[in-house]
Amino acid sequence: MQNQINIWMKKLIVALFCVSSVLLNAQEKTWTLDECMRYAVEHSTKRAKQEAQNEIYKQNQLETAGGFLPSLNAGTEGSMNYGRVLDKDTYKYVNNATEYNQYGIYSSVLLFDGFAQLSKLKIEKLNRLKGRQQLQDTKDMLAYETMELFFNVQYFQGTVQLATQQLEQSVASLKQVKRMQELGMKSAPDVAELQAKEAEDRYLLTKQKNLLVQELIKLKDKMNFPVNEDFKTISYESVLAVDSLQENAFDIYQKALTYSPKVLASNLSLESTKKTINVAKAGFYPKLSLNGGINTYFSRTLDGTSYTPFKEQLNTNESYYVGLSLNLPIFNGFSHSSELKRSKQRLIIAQNEHEETLREVYSDIEKTVADVNGLADEYAHAIKRTESMKIAHQVNQRKYTEGLISALELNTSSNRLLNAQIEELYTNLKYQLKYKLLSYYKGQAMYN
Repeated sequence: MQNQINIWMKKLIVALFCVSSVLLNAQEKTWTLDECMRYAVEHSTKRAKQEAQNEIYKQNQLETAGGFLPSLNAGTEGSMNYGRVLDKDTYKYVNNATEYNQYGIYSSVLLFDGFAQLSKLKIEKLNRLKGRQQLQDTKDMLAYETMELFFNVQYFQGTVQLATQQLEQSVASLKQVKRMQELGMKSAPDVAELQAKEAEDRYLLTKQKNLLVQELIKLKDKMNFPVNEDFKTISYESVLAVDSLQENAFDIYQKALTYSPKVLASNLSLESTKKTINVAKAGFYPKLSLNGGINTYFSRTLDGTSYTPFKEQLNTNESYYVGLSLNLPIFNGFSHSSELKRSKQRLIIAQNEHEETLREVYSDIEKTVADVNGLADEYAHAIKRTESMKIAHQVNQRKYTEGLISALELNTSSNRLLNAQIEELYTNLKYQLKYKLLSYYKGQAMYN
């Protein structure tokens, strides 16, 4: 019995350990860049609005395609007539109150309208394709904006880490110089100078922490992350090799024309606008329709005399008709001519907007290539500068201990090293951001 109790206790301990591990992992979850971008896209209101617009495009296309099908309608009409009326059975006028009900089914199909309906269908098809590209562009831009904020968070994580190291060094230096003062090796002004440096570094750390909190708030807002939940990203790591690229902006631009969602959406928008001119021109053409239907009616006098039963009258009075209707536009108050002129002006606007889009894409690619190459060179020099600053600061620390330089000179050396480290951090993160953007223009997905 005791052995069985021990076994159950061990199982319970293992279960509690597993549950606590799961809860601990959930609480300590750190978000990667791809996870942040995916979450931002999935929970974005912009994405949801574009998807709703795409559904509208879909329904517009379906409605336009239905315009090629025959319409079918059913109708009925009832009336009570008093005084001198025509008897539908005898075709004689009588002075009796009469009840009259008419029933019918009508159908019509458009045979020719100057190909307006066909052009409208092409427009709606282009709009639907444009909507898909707009949705992809919306997702990509959301991912890029999230990535930019993510790197900002990593930047301030790095500055907090550097500021913490700087403060720890200041505290250690202050402790050391106080001990040296007790031994008569340093004076009170030296202690005061290092106390001021320690206070300055403490202020710098507090400021960087506050800036980190602000960037985290911006990132959560961009991701539409729940405001009442904690959020933490992975720490900064320089994982991307930095090197200059032998890339030609124009070659990348030529490839981007074939797969960039922004460019493809602009192309489709331009084609759609061109089709509106065909719709406007169709207003000057005649319209031909085929019509047909079935009619029947029921009538009786209200003086109490006998009448043919309802079902029999419907069969007896049934009639059919079929016909063609032709509508020739002659004058409509300049509405067709004005619409044609407006559609031509819309085309001019669309052409200019298309050119602006292409120019914007090329300019962005050209700037990104220049940024990647420039930042690669900057980062290489930043690494060398940081290493030189570290060596110089170590030398200055020894000199200060030996009394060869003042505390002010030591503080200046420390601040220069910190600025060099921060600049190295900034340059590397900026390079990673621009490198990922350039990879996107070269055909890679913005996120996995």
